[in-house]
Amino acid sequence: MSVPAVHHRSRLASAVVLLATTAGLVLTVARPAVAAVASMADVVPAPVSVQPAAGTTYMLPAGAGIFTQAGSAPAADVGDYLAGILRRSTGYALPVSPASGTPTSGISLLLTGADGSVGPQGYQLDVTGTAVVIRAQTADGLGNGVQTLRQLLPPDVESATVRPGPWTVPGGRIVDFPRFAYRGAMLDVARHFHPVATVKAYLDQIALYKINYLHLHLSDDQGWRIVIDGWPRLATFGGSTQVGGGAGGYYTKAQYTDLVAYAAQRHITIVPEIDTPGHVNAALASYAELNCNNTAPPLYTGTDVGFSSLCTTKEVTYTFVDNVLSELAAITPGPYLHLGGDEASSTPANQYAAFINRVQPMVTAKGKAVMGWHQIGASAVQHSANRVVQYWGLTNSDSLVSTAVSRGAKVVMSPANKAYLDMKYNSQTPLGLSWAGFIEVQTAYEWNPGTHVSGVPASAVLGVEAPLWTETIVTLDHIEFMAFPRLPAIAELGWSPWSTHNWDAFKARLGAQGPRWTVMGLDFYRSPQVPWATSPPPANRYEAETATISQGAVATNHTGFSGTGFVDYNNVTGSYVQWSVNAATAGTATLKLRYANGTATNRPMDVTVNGTVVSAGVAFPGTGNWNTWATRTVTVNLAAGTNTVRAAATTANGGPNVDYLET
Repeated sequence: MSVPAVHHRSRLASAVVLLATTAGLVLTVARPAVAAVASMADVVPAPVSVQPAAGTTYMLPAGAGIFTQAGSAPAADVGDYLAGILRRSTGYALPVSPASGTPTSGISLLLTGADGSVGPQGYQLDVTGTAVVIRAQTADGLGNGVQTLRQLLPPDVESATVRPGPWTVPGGRIVDFPRFAYRGAMLDVARHFHPVATVKAYLDQIALYKINYLHLHLSDDQGWRIVIDGWPRLATFGGSTQVGGGAGGYYTKAQYTDLVAYAAQRHITIVPEIDTPGHVNAALASYAELNCNNTAPPLYTGTDVGFSSLCTTKEVTYTFVDNVLSELAAITPGPYLHLGGDEASSTPANQYAAFINRVQPMVTAKGKAVMGWHQIGASAVQHSANRVVQYWGLTNSDSLVSTAVSRGAKVVMSPANKAYLDMKYNSQTPLGLSWAGFIEVQTAYEWNPGTHVSGVPASAVLGVEAPLWTETIVTLDHIEFMAFPRLPAIAELGWSPWSTHNWDAFKARLGAQGPRWTVMGLDFYRSPQVPWATSPPPANRYEAETATISQGAVATNHTGFSGTGFVDYNNVTGSYVQWSVNAATAGTATLKLRYANGTATNRPMDVTVNGTVVSAGVAFPGTGNWNTWATRTVTVNLAAGTNTVRAAATTANGGPNVDYLET
């Protein structure tokens, strides 16, 4: 299965803008001497209480330290995490050491003195002209306070390389705590396998918005993604493919344990899911005895659902499930094991109920609480007082959910038409599905988890979760494009008090996140519903729409471009875009041309430097969609000083749409 590629924006390198002249582009320093101070009101999710101190600003000095609660290793870990973020962008040493006495400078992370309302996940953040102090009752609370502090610092603080600053924080006090205890994201690694590095990157991104659970969908018809020692073919054979027939993959136990630890450092708990009794073709293909006819089906690489089932009348099935849950529980310190339970239409209803009722005690016997999609509410016996059903339906009432609640279950809200991040934004979205409808940012934001399903009072709602199924999601870029900006909307529903819920205020705060995401390199969807704040382009980026253009025009009719537009060439030979590119010294340079070609026809171009063709007929093949951007790299020699770089079409088709050149 071929899916379109979404280009991953390169990380910014410095703070200059490119100003157009009639001759091309001239590099001009544009950073003000003092960076604009953020507002305490810009934080996402919205805090419970914000009390700005007008005229007060803290500026992080080069000699600042981070001071953590004396004698608390968890607080010291939070300090190390914060220092790791700040050191790479500020270049400051930021030593982490135990706090002593009243904080008078630097950043302090303390487990004493917080407002009594903050609870186990909340925090109190105080910013004066001389110090930043975060107080909480737990390390989780300190971690949440650190994520707020990140947003109060300039966007450049997210840079992977040193920036000049200054590093300012607006003065005042925030007292904050979550509405719901559970605020989750789900990543399906079964339909398309996503390696450890991708999952870690996603953990880094979701932590910024106080997401505290990552639910990993580890098995499905298309692949099994975790090693089970007692059933080794699950990973080696069942994990060998994915949607479209790619190579697939799986996590070793060491890799999974590493992910659990990485998440914990960000105050995120991993929830592993083994989907049963349906969505099991990968397991059935791996072990014939799990099938009622003792015949293993072939591996499956399509996207249909509901056709597979464990043989619920065979004892070996329950041995298998118990073995899997035992091994998974042993490497999962979090409280939940997710049993799946959705779309098991190939399992007769009476067998489904018998299966769910039998496997639930297996979970609780291992010291874990049962989670499952809301269909497990059909089971006739409530085996665990801590059972959690996850609602993914499209309606505002469901008897399975209300029945489960009447038996003491809690609910995690994930309505597919509100919270599914794999749904397209609109009909033009190059990725995703649409069976639950289109979900723009306002749709993701405008619902109330505490009142969404009749018969489920807010007191029965454990929280919210934003699932990202991956039938069409192949890369980290794809994940980012579908998750941002909708995931922060779901995060706010889970964290912020309902009294703060206001679309107009939220979209303004969300738009202020744009420059931060740009620095982070997030390939986010620039929803037209959101007033996106802008930030200066990096020194090494030359926007095409501000260059010299021949036989072409600036256009904005396709999404996903950088700056204010892109070049749409006339369909003629010789149409070109030309930049003035500065080089500090003579030598080899790599030019990166970001382009889109929505046709299947290659649109070659000649690249010239200072009037000499340096790369003839550079291929710009189709990208699958005019909204889908890719990068073409060309290595050239530049002279010291100003160079004229031109990309000219060599056929009557003209060139592709060009977004920018980067060196």
